Amino acid sequence: MERILIIGANGQIGSELVSALAQQHGAANVIASDIGADNLYGAARYARLDVLDKDALARLVEQEGVTQVYQLAALLSATGEKAPLKAWTLNMDGLLNILEIARERVEAGKPLKVFWPSSIAAFGPNTPGDAPQYAVMDPTSIYGISKLAGERLCEYYHAKYGVDVRSIRYPGIISFKSPPGGGTTDYAIAIFHAALKGETYECFLGPDTTLPMIYMPDAIRATIQLMDAPGEQVKIRSSYNVAGVSFNPRELAGAIKAKLPAFEIAYKPDSRQQIADSWPKSLDDERARQDWGWQSRVGVDEMVADMLANVQVSVDAAVQA
Repeated sequence: MERILIIGANGQIGSELVSALAQQHGAANVIASDIGADNLYGAARYARLDVLDKDALARLVEQEGVTQVYQLAALLSATGEKAPLKAWTLNMDGLLNILEIARERVEAGKPLKVFWPSSIAAFGPNTPGDAPQYAVMDPTSIYGISKLAGERLCEYYHAKYGVDVRSIRYPGIISFKSPPGGGTTDYAIAIFHAALKGETYECFLGPDTTLPMIYMPDAIRATIQLMDAPGEQVKIRSSYNVAGVSFNPRELAGAIKAKLPAFEIAYKPDSRQQIADSWPKSLDDERARQDWGWQSRVGVDEMVADMLANVQVSVDAAVQA
């Protein structure tokens, strides 16, 4: 029986991952944790936990008999540029704490399976537009630099210490259940809220900025599928490319306008444009398909319809409140 700890449970991915894992493994076997408000998301327990406190983390893992850790706590791309040292400390020391605990447990005969998310931010301006699994990686943001360094650490801890660590290079993730977390692809969430409020959306990226994206249900399914795969099928221990769909703001606005004809968009690129321009337009995820059977399911039109339906519920609730 698995005993699962999700660190960063109050984030965009964490909140939905906790719910999915609680459904799969039972609420009693899932512990949600973060430094903020006590939100269970379907788990039976919430623990206030700072991933930078290695001793407290190790105690929790030991006391609860944790067998899997999802380390999701991080500062994202746009937020990280405002506080680069804070971003580096959280993103790198948090990962190192988890990897060190996992190393110690391998030595003690109590192995710990670890998931850590990488990102398309690990790529850079010299990465091909359709980024292959193995490519030039020259990130320009502190977030991306931390993700590239993290990938190397994951592979190192697996090769040297036998830590069962697994990772996905997430594209931009689109979801409706939690607010954006400070990423460069957040426009693809905010645009739906503006459209349903009858507002003109002012986009911080230019109209032709094509980026790889993934809808949250696909992202959660990919994460769990990778963690459930037999170890011999997980042949890449840095991080796997996983693709969903690619589009630019003009194309997304057009898909929304097809359902809401009155919707309008304006463009006012800011500092996030430079970050987006350094990222690839699409991802080649053939290795994930070959190794553990990954296959995306949600296309742009299906995503737009689902986002509009679910964000409408949030907008209506806010008006009533």
